[in-house]
This record gives sequence, structure tokens and C-alpha cells, in this order.
Amino acid sequence: MGKSEKEKPNGAPLGHGADDLPSVIVDDYNMGLRDGDSFLGDRANKFAFREKLDTWRERVRKGGADPLGKTSSRDLSKKEIDALLNGEDKEAAALILGAVDDFAAELAKVLGRFLDQESWKNTERVVIGGGFSASAVGELAIARALVLLKSQGYEIDVTPIAHHPDDAGLIGAAHLMPPWMLKGHKAMLAIDLGGTNVRVGIVELRLKDEADLSKAKVWKSDIWRHADDRPNRNTTIERLVTMVEKLIAKADKADLKLAPVIGVACPGVINADGSILRGGQNLPGGNWESEHFNLPLVLKKAVPQIGEEEAFVIMHNDAVVQGLSQVPFMRDCSDWGILTIGTGLGNAHFHNKRENRDEA
Repeated sequence: MGKSEKEKPNGAPLGHGADDLPSVIVDDYNMGLRDGDSFLGDRANKFAFREKLDTWRERVRKGGADPLGKTSSRDLSKKEIDALLNGEDKEAAALILGAVDDFAAELAKVLGRFLDQESWKNTERVVIGGGFSASAVGELAIARALVLLKSQGYEIDVTPIAHHPDDAGLIGAAHLMPPWMLKGHKAMLAIDLGGTNVRVGIVELRLKDEADLSKAKVWKSDIWRHADDRPNRNTTIERLVTMVEKLIAKADKADLKLAPVIGVACPGVINADGSILRGGQNLPGGNWESEHFNLPLVLKKAVPQIGEEEAFVIMHNDAVVQGLSQVPFMRDCSDWGILTIGTGLGNAHFHNKRENRDEA
């Protein structure tokens, strides 16, 4: 593929947080819709479901014992909640279903608000990502929200993201890169920096199997739940660089040739120079939005080269990157969006470039 006019002389993409990407145009992302004095997304993030569950447990306690026991809703893992939903204790399952139904109603309202926005008006499909979607409860809530939207006249498809959300936030980084930057390499480094976890992974590209990256997978990854440690910004960067260096060493040992690029997914609105304009408030302690701080430049200084080539770092919003992992599976539609249910509610909307559509 030839270099486009929107690339610098050295062949690097023009800037971070770009709207014009290799396969899609980003119509909008990180839209901060309001619900009175709060953000609309707070009604459908991962904490909102736990609040719905707490409400139902309080109601049940008025008439007897709580079938979920004494463990707080926040301390119940997704696996434990799924087990209760599908378990033999039907009272516990019914209680979970009550929370699912209430959460699905909120999710449908949130989706409806997005679908009514100008940048989302032609949406054919919405993908739901984030950790909540990777559970039986999450899948049921998504399906229920779809039913509610259809009953209100919305002609829309709503579906969980194809890859596991943990992998999607890494695999999507490969779609930030023009194909020529990945050509001749087996894998690339990706970072997903979130409000609860930091994930670093090596994405095996498998370009010989499918040039559209539909066969890409996470080869190795490392995760750090920084929310447990509450580090400051500098400590977070140090730990992040250590994770990157360890994975580079593993790739070298396995003779897995890495492209000289690092793709970074990060919350917030990303300026073209790599600074964060706004939306980084959930990141570990420190001002990530400072005009004197630039994460891509910090990473480039810490990891100046990969193999024998100069390293290049490109960063975009985390919901955009998760959405990009879905690109190979969205060719049957033109306009589509993603909501990521996590610490916050991420959002992004895309339309496919003509060459990335299935033509009738």
C-alpha cells in the first residue's frame, strides 16, 4: 500500500487520536452526554449493575433472608454472579434476573440517547464491549436491552464484542496502523490503560492467514490491577515499561518478529500530539491531562527501539481501540458504534470506508 497524503514524510500516521484510520472513519467518541447533573453513562457502567443488585437484595431482606448471603454485591465476582444466575437456587437466580432487567432498561435508555444523536443517526449495529459483556449476566442484559429498543421502534442490532474484551483492547491497536507498517512482521506490542487495570500484550498478526487481521490474536499478555495498589502516575509508567520490556524479551526468545510500533488505548479525548485533552480522571494518581505530560513521548523515550528499528508509539481512545478489533466482522454494515461497559461507559461511532464494506 502506498503512503497517503495524511502521513508524515517518515511514513508515520499524522497524529494520535485520528479520525481517519486505515479501514474506518471515526465519527465521534467519548461523547459526554449528560443526565441532569451527572453523566448519562453512569447509569450503565459496571457499578450501576451492582447498585441494581444491591437494591433488589435490600427489597428481599424485608421479607426474609438474602439468598445471596452476606457477601457484598461489589465483592461478588462475575463468575460468582453467573453461577448464581445459572444455579439450582431459583430464588437467587430470580434476584439476579431482577437486577439484570433493571440494568437492561437503563442500558436501553442510554443506547436510545446515543442513537438519537446526529453522529449516530444511521447506526445499523452497536457492539457492547468492556468487562461486563464477558459474562452470562452481561450477555443477557445486552439481549434484553435489544428487545426493549426494538419494542420502541429502533431498527438496530446490538451484540457483544467478538473477542474477549481483555483481548479486544489489545487487538484493536493493530487497526490503528497502516498495513505497510505491519508488513513483514509477525506481531506487535499493544497497551490498554484503564481505570482499574493495565494490560500489555503481544498481538500475533497472522497476516498470512487473513490480511484483514480477522485472525489476529493475543499471543502473550500481562495484567496489573493497579486499582488495588493505588499508584501515582510515575509508578504506573515505571511498571508499564517493565511489563513492555518483559514481553519484548519473550517475543525475542520465541523468534516472533515484532513490528517497531506500540499501540496504546487510553481513556479520554486524545490530542493529535498525544496529550490527553480530557477524560483521564479514572487513571492512576496524577494529572494525566497536564500540558507538560505526554504518554506516547514518555513511552518512546523508555523504549526507543524494538529489535533494530526505531520504535513508534500511536495512541487513541480505549473505546475506539476496542471497536477497531471488530472491524473485520462489520463489513456487512456501513455505520456502527460501540459502548464499553467498564469503570466508565466508553463510546465510539464509526463508518466503514468503501473498500472495507461487503458490496452487494
